[in-house]
Amino acid sequence: MNNNTNPSGPRKIGKVTVVVDRNLCIGAASCVAVAPKIFALDNEAKAIFLPSAEEESFETLLDSAKSCPVAAIIITDETGKQIYP
Repeated sequence: MNNNTNPSGPRKIGKVTVVVDRNLCIGAASCVAVAPKIFALDNEAKAIFLPSAEEESFETLLDSAKSCPVAAIIITDETGKQIYP
C-alpha cells in the first residue's frame, strides 16, 4: 500500500517519523486517550493519524507510544534510528 494513503503511517510529525503497526494494534485506544489530537481508531479498531497530529508535542507523542500495551507505535528519528520501542 502507498504510504501517502495509509492512515496508519509512516507519518512525519516534527522531526520524527511514526508508524502504527496495524498487525500489532489491538484497538486498546490508550494512544487516543493520551494523544487525542494525534490518534483515532478507524472502523477496524486500528489506530490512525489525525490531520491535527502535527499540533501535538513530541513528549505527548512519546507518552502515547509508551501507553500502547502491544508497542504498536514505532518512532524513528530523522536518521532512521528507532527511538521507541
